[in-house]
Amino acid sequence: MKQAWDDWRQALQALADAKSAAASQQQEQERLQWQLSELQALALEPEEWEALTRRHRRLAHAQALIEGCAQALQALDGDELSAGKLLHQASTELQQLSNHDAELNTVVETLATAIVGCREAVSDLNQYASKLELDADALDAAETRMAQLFNAARKFNVEPEALFQHQCDLEQQLEALQAHTNLQALQDTADRQEQHYHSQAKQLSKRRQATAKKLSQEVSQAMQTLAMKGGAFKIQIHTTEPGRHGIDAVEFLVAGHAGTTLQPLAKVASGGELARISLALSVLASQAARVPTLIFDEVDTGIGGAVAEVVGQLLKALGQRHQVLCVTHLPQVAACGNQHFQVSRHTKNKETSSTVQQLDYPARLEEIARMLGGSKITQTTRDHAEEMLALNAN
Repeated sequence: MKQAWDDWRQALQALADAKSAAASQQQEQERLQWQLSELQALALEPEEWEALTRRHRRLAHAQALIEGCAQALQALDGDELSAGKLLHQASTELQQLSNHDAELNTVVETLATAIVGCREAVSDLNQYASKLELDADALDAAETRMAQLFNAARKFNVEPEALFQHQCDLEQQLEALQAHTNLQALQDTADRQEQHYHSQAKQLSKRRQATAKKLSQEVSQAMQTLAMKGGAFKIQIHTTEPGRHGIDAVEFLVAGHAGTTLQPLAKVASGGELARISLALSVLASQAARVPTLIFDEVDTGIGGAVAEVVGQLLKALGQRHQVLCVTHLPQVAACGNQHFQVSRHTKNKETSSTVQQLDYPARLEEIARMLGGSKITQTTRDHAEEMLALNAN
């Protein structure tokens, strides 16, 4: 329910933001479109600047490259004094001499490798030289294109090699802006989120109505054993403005005793009644609740005898699933606890302080006996206290 509410709120906020920013976004959209149209007119290609730079260098130095390649070929494979001829001659002579001394075989192998490398170099150089040409028109075209890209790069304040990526970035920005400023799409999204929210809220409301009826009956039954004979509890649900928790306003109504009218719990219940009703609710909801610790402050106010025993047993049952802390003055309730802490006040030098002390079994016995018999503790009250602790030991 909370997620559906948040999604709806976010969709409405996005729509409101888009409407308020429509004018400035339109200007930004026009600016991006103008820049893109200029870049798209250049028909840019990935890594074009690098390829164009290499081509321009080759065309600009074509004469030097042609002459240099010719000289290199002459030196490698030209007349009788070329490197290839001399390597072959040296290899032939050493092969003959190796018949007299095998140690020359290593040199012969090295020369054979050099001869192969020389032939490969000559082959590669011939292929490269065959593609070289003096083309003034191609050089002019390359320089013209480089000037176009350089001017565009200066206009958009990027390096020439980054022009293509800059165009891609502008396209993404424009696409995102167009999607953001598509008011109809945003309105459709808000409508869908609203429908989803209300669908979830109606399902939740239906489940609340069913659970409220059952829980009202069970709490009313529990009240009969908690010194609220004839009392009733009712959960009233009515429709309210949509919110994070749905479209329901939930109110607890209570009639503390027979003959009284159901009224809002917060207005009519006493502290003790509130504590007992919360105890009943906690017991009934304990299997679904995830709260690790429950604290009851004087849940036994205004009760005694058998009712106090019922409250103690309810707290004990609740303690099987949660950690339960209870402040009590009734021995029937205290005897149901697994551990006891005594809270006492002390005044010294006009300052009052409270201390909390965990009690061992003998101290527990004494304290419950004191709660049973008042300031004077007799063996009878101790026996009674021991009996109460024994009965609630399991």
